[in-house]
Amino acid sequence: MSTLTALDIAQCAANDIAEGSYVNLGIGMPMLVSSCLPRDREFVLHTENGMLGMGPPPPAGEEDMELINAGKQAVTIGPGGSFFHHADSFAMIRGGHIDISILGAYQVAENGDIANWMLPGPKPPAVGGAMDLVAGAKQVWVMLSSHVSKDGVPKVVAECDLPLTGVRCVNRIYSDLAVIDVTDKGLVVSAIVDGLSFEELQQKTGAQLHQAAQMKMLRGSAA
Repeated sequence: MSTLTALDIAQCAANDIAEGSYVNLGIGMPMLVSSCLPRDREFVLHTENGMLGMGPPPPAGEEDMELINAGKQAVTIGPGGSFFHHADSFAMIRGGHIDISILGAYQVAENGDIANWMLPGPKPPAVGGAMDLVAGAKQVWVMLSSHVSKDGVPKVVAECDLPLTGVRCVNRIYSDLAVIDVTDKGLVVSAIVDGLSFEELQQKTGAQLHQAAQMKMLRGSAA
């Protein structure tokens, strides 16, 4: 069995974005989506520090550090792109104008709760703009670099035990093992990596899973 790389996961998410969508990419792994822009359709990338129409990363050596995303990574801007004040960027988010917000997470619960801003420790960070993104976007997708933690603890759980970022807001989960939709009927696995059985995926998940009628097979770039 070959699990998905971070770039594979980003490509899966990019493949699912509908034509014409306005999409915010959270700090961290979700920013890889900008490297996976499809040629057969167009969607608009938004970054919370004040850019609409963000493009892929520039070639090595051509970085302009005055043109960065929210994670301080050098980016490009596409035709028709625009810049604006940080406050205007959050007005777009809070006003419900973002179709999809793609974030990372430490935990996602079966009811769509998300915890992505604090792990136990002496100096917790601030929750930041994530709480606005999960509350204001029309859909929330989560990218998990691994389905379980380094200690083998599931990140998809029945109930989060970390401080919540938002409640009942996640619509879809992408991990290195599967794509899972959060529905009124529970967690539905729509795609799974080739070579992994549904039963094995269930063992690595802390909540009850349901199998989609037509579950797709995923193959990573290393397969």
